[in-house]
Amino acid sequence: MAYVSVPKDLSRVKSKLALNMTKRQLICFGAAAAIGIPTYIFSRGAIGNTAAVLLMMGLMLPLFFLAMYEKDGQPAEKVIRNMIRTRFYWPGVRTYKTENLYAILEKEGKNGATQNKTAAKAPVGKREAGKGKPRGHETVRANKKR
Repeated sequence: MAYVSVPKDLSRVKSKLALNMTKRQLICFGAAAAIGIPTYIFSRGAIGNTAAVLLMMGLMLPLFFLAMYEKDGQPAEKVIRNMIRTRFYWPGVRTYKTENLYAILEKEGKNGATQNKTAAKAPVGKREAGKGKPRGHETVRANKKR
């Protein structure tokens, strides 16, 4: 009995036109041949056979790349366009910035140390009016709890 595998996701199946190639591949390979073959024929007399072949390959390779490369279902030009957009047109902006709590605590510690030195110079036991709790409030609470 004949066995045929059927893919689960039919949206990824591409229709083949000729020579088991898609329309995109046929167009790109045709354009590569239209550019590369005349370049080779007309340049081999002037620059030599080896250099003409290398020139032809250099001109045809980008079109082969466009025909064959695909990442995440996107063709090469869309991938390249997205890379250019993210690198140059839309530079990455970091929307979330963390706060370094250790630096804040260190800064407060330095400020607190200078404040403690000035507070130590003030006379002990004297307060400004209306600031702080009266003396002895700790003992009153301790006695109430007993």
